[in-house]
Amino acid sequence: MENPFDDIYFMKRALQEAQLAYEKNEVPIGAVIVCKEKIIARAHNLTEMLNDVTAHAEMQAFTSAADYLGGKYLKDCTLYVTLEPCQMCGGASYWTQIGKIVFGARDEQRGYMNMKTTLHPKTKIVSGVLEEECSKLLTQFFIEKRNLN
Repeated sequence: MENPFDDIYFMKRALQEAQLAYEKNEVPIGAVIVCKEKIIARAHNLTEMLNDVTAHAEMQAFTSAADYLGGKYLKDCTLYVTLEPCQMCGGASYWTQIGKIVFGARDEQRGYMNMKTTLHPKTKIVSGVLEEECSKLLTQFFIEKRNLN
């Protein structure tokens, strides 16, 4: 029998978070952290609302997951995020020792890969999950932003 809780299922939950960010006029990036097939953290960008450049979806999710687990290490967890983590979030993922990162769209300019950010050596990476849907929401957001200015 197929597992209904696969990467696509959880990326759809991250996309729901990205949609919440979009509705708040935040850059629409969403994240969820999963442990033992259970979502233990949900987050989206809050940089505008909090006036905080570090309030990325991943950073909010790391804090929430660590609080839920009662510890700072996320070795048995998976981060699902709609956009490739940036250098800051990639660095934070190193310190959380997260077991796996699954992302949707690549960030060719600011993504951890282009910036050559080192992730934890035990962190597994899966990219391109629902990439088209993740990219579409971001593209739509920035087209609307440019047309307003």
